[in-house]
Amino acid sequence: MGDGILWTWPELCEAVGADPVEGPAVRGIDIDSRKLAPGDLFIALSGDPGPRFPGARASARDGHDFLDAADAAGAAGALVHRLLHREAPGTAPRLVVRDTLDGLWDLGRAARGRTSARVAAITGSSGKTTAKTFLAQALDAFATPGSLNNHLGVPLSLARTPADARFAVYEVGTSHPGEIAPLARLARPDVAVVLNVHPAHIEFFDGIDALRREKLSIAEGLHPGGTLVCLDGLDRTGIDPATTVMTFGDSAAAEVRLAAFDGSRATIATPSGTVRTEIPGGGTHRALSLAAVAAVLVAFDEDPGRVADIAHDAVPSGRGNRVPAGQVTLIDDSYNANPASMAAALRGLAEHRTGGGRTVALLGEMLELGADSERLHATLAPLCAEVDRVLCVGAGMRALHAELDSRRRMGFVASPDELDVDAVAGALEPGDVVLLKGSNRVFWARDFATRLREALNARAV
Repeated sequence: MGDGILWTWPELCEAVGADPVEGPAVRGIDIDSRKLAPGDLFIALSGDPGPRFPGARASARDGHDFLDAADAAGAAGALVHRLLHREAPGTAPRLVVRDTLDGLWDLGRAARGRTSARVAAITGSSGKTTAKTFLAQALDAFATPGSLNNHLGVPLSLARTPADARFAVYEVGTSHPGEIAPLARLARPDVAVVLNVHPAHIEFFDGIDALRREKLSIAEGLHPGGTLVCLDGLDRTGIDPATTVMTFGDSAAAEVRLAAFDGSRATIATPSGTVRTEIPGGGTHRALSLAAVAAVLVAFDEDPGRVADIAHDAVPSGRGNRVPAGQVTLIDDSYNANPASMAAALRGLAEHRTGGGRTVALLGEMLELGADSERLHATLAPLCAEVDRVLCVGAGMRALHAELDSRRRMGFVASPDELDVDAVAGALEPGDVVLLKGSNRVFWARDFATRLREALNARAV
């Protein structure tokens, strides 16, 4: 559209079913008044999504209470479903709809309809944001930062997509049955990706097979003629047999194969040629993500060699980034955790050992594992056999702490609220390599990595 304009006001009106009228140009869209930039559209969500989305949680916050804040931030206008009696002349224009959540979805649907971009959508139990970032770099594609993968994030990502984008990449997540298919139908991907299926967010599913079916339901949204890219060996029972499938993995049968891997470099064999590349962040799980990206490139008839163009620092924050912190090396993998990603992180910790320093794992509990939670936490014990010290945080981690060799026990804290960051910093020694990993609400939501890094830097002064 040019000049940084994302939507004209008449386009917005038409997208939500209102009569088109003149109004300001919109340069961005947000649902959080604190993140608005001048010229953005503020969507005032009520906070209660109702019964439409199985995993959606109601919030006491109503976006309509923040319209004044949006005006003060320079919003171009606001999408609302009620007007406030106190609104004064000179406020930004309001576009009134019956329901702002439906309006957000209408904007996402209209954005998908107006763009000729070739679209990829990625789901999986772990690695979605990293794979999205890798693929967006390889394709020079539009992608929103962070993990906008739910009933709010997917339509918001679509609505933010420039009309002239050549490629766009979205991620799709789930915590309850029936979430992925509607999001996939909204995004209508040309290529849908299932990275993996692990027991993550499994609490509301009837076992791993139900979770598998949910992940594969992303194929229900495929644009006609589209391709499903999925991990080789994944049971594809239940998908339309007419679906075009391309597999990736490290098995001989995979169409795009991780042929060699040495920790930091990978060789990926594809139908379009062999690619040798550095692995941003290292590790087998990221090497497999690169293989998935190469498979998407082949499905798009693009050069899979473009995976070699992905920057070394492409791993999003909190996903295993190696960060200096005083005299300690911190591996910040605090964004989230499930049994498979926790296992990968613990295996990778030994590779990061430097000099004579210790390896230390600060492990937060893994949430939403349902009835298997205690067993799944306990089974991490053998993976900790090569780790020098382990601190367990959160009630779920009690089972792991009980299984650990006493020499490895650094302590158990029942609640992350009780974790003393200065005490943790004081227990670390120069040269230590420290893994920080747990479910989002344990460390990431509390900004624990930043606070620990600051405490370690202060001790080094």
